[in-house]
Amino acid sequence: MNTNYSENNHLKLIGKIASDKSYSHEIYGEKFYVFNLEVIRLSSTVDIIPITISERLLTDVSLDIGKKVAVEGQFRSYNNYENERNRLILTVFAKEIVETEEEEKEEITNEVLLTGYICKKPIYRQTPFGREISDVLLAVNRAYNKSDYIPCIAWGRNARFCQNIEVGTEIKISGRVQSRTYEKKYEDGRVETRVAYEVSVASMEVEKNEDEIENTENETAELV
Repeated sequence: MNTNYSENNHLKLIGKIASDKSYSHEIYGEKFYVFNLEVIRLSSTVDIIPITISERLLTDVSLDIGKKVAVEGQFRSYNNYENERNRLILTVFAKEIVETEEEEKEEITNEVLLTGYICKKPIYRQTPFGREISDVLLAVNRAYNKSDYIPCIAWGRNARFCQNIEVGTEIKISGRVQSRTYEKKYEDGRVETRVAYEVSVASMEVEKNEDEIENTENETAELV
């Protein structure tokens, strides 16, 4: 089992601060705040991504709206109990933040690397235009016996590949964090606009354990 949690879950974003910070919570006397970061895709679509940050990282940088910053950290989840139901909340937990200059156009501004376990059977579907999509829920281990549950979306051949992945399989994913709006409809007719966050998968591979690696090596030796 991979226990290097920094490698299990690593993220880097470059964008502009899009909101004032607001108080989130306090742990052992350490205060945490939340603000939104605006990250532009190559398609010029804008993702608005929530960042959770410790007060201890704010001694050398100010969170002025419009300022361009680079954030490194992890994509995390927690459960929020509201309206008698648990709701999965996703946020970027910042471990480092620095001011940055205008980046080169070729520079990657949104990248996340995750290694975790399939914890729910992937859901494969096709859009009305025939585009293939699979919804994947990945459990990523964190220190102190905690896990983050990260929703991911795979496309095309990656989506087809997901159809045959069994629950419990360890996989490695690279991609980007994205935001999207959707409408939540209630039984009383109310409609609420919400924002969902997920990882759009660029590549994925199944992690092999030592027995599988040994078997693969034996099969290769027999073929040589």
